This record gives sequence, C-alpha cells and structure tokens, in this order.
Amino acid sequence: MTPDQIDQTLQKLAEGFRTWPRAPILHWPDEEGLDYEDVFFASEDGTPLEGWFIPRSGSDKIVIANHPRWFNRAGLPSHIEPWKSFGASAGNDFEVNFVPDYRILHDAGYNVLAYDLRNFGQSGAANGGVFSVGRYESRDVIGSLNYIRSRPDTRDMTIGLFSRCVGCNATMFAMMRRPEAFEGVRCMVSPQPLSSGVALRRALERFGIPDSYMDDLNERIRLQTSFTIDQFSPVPWARSVMIPTFLYQVRDDLYTRPDDIQAIYDNMPITEKKLHWIEGTTRRWDGYTYFQRAPEQMLEWFARFLD
Repeated sequence: MTPDQIDQTLQKLAEGFRTWPRAPILHWPDEEGLDYEDVFFASEDGTPLEGWFIPRSGSDKIVIANHPRWFNRAGLPSHIEPWKSFGASAGNDFEVNFVPDYRILHDAGYNVLAYDLRNFGQSGAANGGVFSVGRYESRDVIGSLNYIRSRPDTRDMTIGLFSRCVGCNATMFAMMRRPEAFEGVRCMVSPQPLSSGVALRRALERFGIPDSYMDDLNERIRLQTSFTIDQFSPVPWARSVMIPTFLYQVRDDLYTRPDDIQAIYDNMPITEKKLHWIEGTTRRWDGYTYFQRAPEQMLEWFARFLD
C-alpha cells in the first residue's frame, strides 16, 4: 500500500466506529411459523429499542437475544452490498439469518425476546452514532431486563441470555456497572466476544499494513469515539461475570486470535463455565450460524440452568 492508501484505510477503520450503513431486517419470525409481537421499550438511558417477543405457550422461561456488530435481531444481509464488503476479505460474504435460532429456542420450550442494540436495526440512534464495543450498548442490555421484568406476562419468568459477540461484550460491561440487575438471571450462552484491539490488528494484517500503525489508528479512533482501543477490551469486564456462562468461538477466526477468547474465559471468576472451539473454518460468520447447525450443547446449557 502507498502512504496515501494506508492513511485512507486507517481513517476508514476509525470512522467505522461512528458511521456505517444500518442493515435492514429481511427476515421475520413468521417465516419459521412463529407467532410474535413487535415490541419497543426504553434502554437504561431512554434510547428507544425495537424487538420481537416470541411467546411459547405454557412456558415460564425466557431467553433474551441480542446480536453482533453490523447485525440486527434478524441477522445480516452480507451476501449483498454494502454489507458484503464488511466481511468479504475474511470469507464472510454470505447471509446470516438469525430467525431459525428463535425457532430452535421456541421449540425447546422458551419464550424469546430478540432486540436491536442502539444504532442498529430499527432501534434509536444514540451517543452521536458512536459504536463503543459494549460500553454504551450495555445500557440496552439493562433495558431488555427491565422490560421483561415490567411486563405482567413475563415479569416472573426465569431468564437466560443469548448474548452474541458485541452483545456479550455489552452484557459483561453491564454486569460490571450494574451487577444487581442480573440477580435472578440464571445463565448466559455467548458466541464470539472479542477485543477490538485484536480484531483491528488482524484487519491491518489482511490489508498488509504494518502493526506499527496501531498507535496512529488508536489516536484516530479516540478522536472519533473519545475512547482508546484498550478501553474497548472485554477482557477486564469478564471479571464481573457471576452467572454460568458458555462461550463458543471459531478457533481459526480471521478476525481474532484464540488467546483473546481464552483470556476472556479465564477471567470469568466462576466454576460453572464452558468454552467450545469450532474447528475446520476460518470464517467468523460460521460461528454465528453454529447454533443452527449444532444447537445441542447450548440447549443443554440452557436446560441445565433454566429448568
């Protein structure tokens, strides 16, 4: 790359923390034969959040699901532009549809609340559009818990969390800020949390930009978001996880490194925890669709702590 190309790439990466094309919701629960209710509720700070409540008749258990960066509650149309370009360099140029996940959870006996984080999907804009890798988004996690506890038909339900990627980061940050909000939450299943610093270094590798440019990139991101890259790491936040947690991750994911996920896992000060590695692929999106292909371990985890 020329110096001008490096400058443009670094600036684009930094500005990606503030501006990106919202992905449309292209799939709906009725495609899987599910009844559902369109719902909206306030985040902890009042940001309006949009979601689906999918009831399971006769069940007193609920799983609250959020989503990764760029995605929304329905998934990501990464088979078409401009979303295709987000993951194409790492082979993630195929669509991810999360609605089958909700069918699996419903059929396993759970009510489901699936919602869009702030600045994604149909939820409200907030914080100047800044993506904070879980810090601001933690307020949405608290909002989802408040909402379930406020509905007459769900307030007494047993709660489990299906916190995906940045949704897991946000949940861990919320646990650090508001541990009392998680009293009574029984467990969490979380695919693929990661540290931005590791993901950005991997991005520079794919673009052929030397690691020595990380300090430059860090300053650009700070000017966009007010935070340094280190302030986006969930590794220290994991120390606040006090509920049984099952992490799973593509081991050879081109977006991260195994030692980052291992550090998150190791920092969780609980005995009831599990880490499962997905083998045979380098595509991060394969981790997001793994639940649909092999849900048995995750359903066993939910059943163990919610039943």
